[in-house]
Amino acid sequence: MIKAGIKWMFLIIGTTIGAGYASGREIWQFFGHESGLAILLFAIFFMICCAVIMYVSYYHKSNQYLPVLKEIVGIRLTKFYDFMIFFYLFSVTVVMIAGSGATGQAFNFSKWWGIIIIVIVLILLFMKNINGLLSINLLIMPILIGGLLFILMKFINDQDLQLFSHWHEQRNWATVFPFTALNILPLIAVLGAVGDKVKTKGEIYIASIGSGLILGVITYIYNNSLIQIADEILLYEIPLFAILKDYPFEILIFMSVMLWFAILTTAASGVLGIVTRIQENFNQPFSLLVIVTLLLMVPLTTFGFSQLISVLYPLYGILNLYVLTRLLLFPLWLRKDRNHKLR
Repeated sequence: MIKAGIKWMFLIIGTTIGAGYASGREIWQFFGHESGLAILLFAIFFMICCAVIMYVSYYHKSNQYLPVLKEIVGIRLTKFYDFMIFFYLFSVTVVMIAGSGATGQAFNFSKWWGIIIIVIVLILLFMKNINGLLSINLLIMPILIGGLLFILMKFINDQDLQLFSHWHEQRNWATVFPFTALNILPLIAVLGAVGDKVKTKGEIYIASIGSGLILGVITYIYNNSLIQIADEILLYEIPLFAILKDYPFEILIFMSVMLWFAILTTAASGVLGIVTRIQENFNQPFSLLVIVTLLLMVPLTTFGFSQLISVLYPLYGILNLYVLTRLLLFPLWLRKDRNHKLR
């Protein structure tokens, strides 16, 4: 049970810690000054949401997100949110593939080398359905989490920073709602695809509590580090590099590689959500659908999706507030409705 719970925990973290989160851009966009309470609430809300999503998918023994989505938002809104999730996964995965190309350019390679490499790795990951993704998450996530925490704690120690010096200033607490709402969208798709593989409720508790605690701690430490260099962040596309600027080049290379793996895990989660959703409609082997999906995405990496995402992310955050509310209040509605099919 513990081993399985940890496996799902790293799947959750791997889905959430994408390139935007790992680079610090997403954290700084939503949090910043006076956000300690918001981050604490995020950790709590995140645990509840993950537990509810996993419980519903576990009950339905689902292998794709649609049954879970119906349970959460209701039949009337299912089609709307189904389209929204699918388009979100598709567009974000395209951006991640393009991001891999940009990473290649940063090392003086053609962007197409970066794109080709991530496409090949994604195909290899899914040759055995989702087992490859689960395996690489178990390998990569501890290294990524450990690397981030090491750098952040070293920075805090070198700068002699106080983590709780401004705890009485919490005017930015409301940002917890759009931030949590944005991050639960891909989780519905990913966790909805593994419901038939969850064996016990204990796995759900381990995965949801563990992922919430880890993400809460990292987010709080990361945000406090970024606050100290707030004036310099505007000069960097990737805020993490503002933290790393005075450290050895080897550390910069290591964290750049870790950012690429964050891109990979986000892209893999997107592909998982997409392919499990369409598999029953096309009745084709999982690996073949992965290849076709990726081949359709590659030409789209030349378009300005990053600008589109900058508009869509806040919109998704707002639209998902309803989903967030449903998830947080789901235990109450479940208890109230005696005729509910999950009672």
